[in-house]
Amino acid sequence: MNVDEVRRNLRRDLDLLRAPEGYLFAGSPRYRTLFGRDSLISAWQTLTTDPAIAKATLQVLARYQGRRFNSRSEEEPGKILHEHRFDAESRKELPDWDFPYYGSIDSTLLYLIVAAAYAQSTGDWAFIDDMWGPIQAAYRWMTECGDKDGDGFLEYERANPHGLLHQGWKDGIEDHIRVRPPVAMIEVQGYAVAAHRAYAALAERRGGPDVGKRALVAAATLQKTLNRTFWMRDRQFYALALDGSKRLRTAITSNPAHLLLMNAVPRKRIRPVVARLFQPDMWTPYGLRTHATSEPDFVPGSYQIGSIWPHDNWFFARGLLEQGLEDEAKEVLQALLTAYEELGRMPECYAVDGGTLVDLSSSPRKDVRANPLQAWASGALLDLMSDRRLMP
Repeated sequence: MNVDEVRRNLRRDLDLLRAPEGYLFAGSPRYRTLFGRDSLISAWQTLTTDPAIAKATLQVLARYQGRRFNSRSEEEPGKILHEHRFDAESRKELPDWDFPYYGSIDSTLLYLIVAAAYAQSTGDWAFIDDMWGPIQAAYRWMTECGDKDGDGFLEYERANPHGLLHQGWKDGIEDHIRVRPPVAMIEVQGYAVAAHRAYAALAERRGGPDVGKRALVAAATLQKTLNRTFWMRDRQFYALALDGSKRLRTAITSNPAHLLLMNAVPRKRIRPVVARLFQPDMWTPYGLRTHATSEPDFVPGSYQIGSIWPHDNWFFARGLLEQGLEDEAKEVLQALLTAYEELGRMPECYAVDGGTLVDLSSSPRKDVRANPLQAWASGALLDLMSDRRLMP
């Protein structure tokens, strides 16, 4: 494999998805538009190679930040959108939604995380000063609207009956993850811990030490609570979610891998969590599955309960690096490179069925329509290949 050629191809893919304003569309040919979660994650992934993407993403999302309560669009003050569709023709696909549509539990948290990461990476504090109003509004949404039932966790429950039933990254209109709302997803709690810390760092830098201290206390409290509530002692792993009756959805999934990058896992639990993720029911030569083969509802070619997503593996690899596990992170990168070499590209997601790699972007199945080009997939591999700790 020609490493330089792969990098060039990935940069070309991202350039094909760059909007005139400078942010990245989610994908192509589907979802060639502005997303909150997708655009922010791809902006985070490209911080070291092109920080202008993150700056443009933060700016455009601030422009459409929630100002009011609107159940049809699920807008709330300070909330960052899930998806915008700018043309009337594409809106016809979702006639019961208003756009921008805000049905995302995590895009607002990611907004705070990426803002802090951008500032740390570039030192562009003048931009943070300009964006302080949207940043404060995002944090207010997180602390005032994100916890619907006051249990300390951020959860979602759709306001529009035709909107997304599930609003984490494994989103969808149907109940594919089998959790009854309001739902508190495990990775979302980790994002919230990191978002509190991000806001604390930004506030302290701007001369608000008391505000920063309160945010750090909130982060520590949430981290302690999530580790007490979601940890399955008998399985030495975290549950997927807490449902509306406060019952754990105990499936083994990739979602807890995101906690590693958020520094939400106590030191004594890191090795057990990592070891579980590398077990054969989760790990493949092509990367980490979203859902364990040992779970009764596992489907190898399903969109989110069995397939493999490069951006999901990016969270895993970056988390392993954050915890000092370079050899394990190299294993994740090598798996993605193996998939890229066999597929000839880095699609939105793919599957491993009976040991065989399956390109879901060219699958004849009507229930799976993976994009052949997805920003956070190309961004994932490019970012990992740009890290000198992982590449010779």
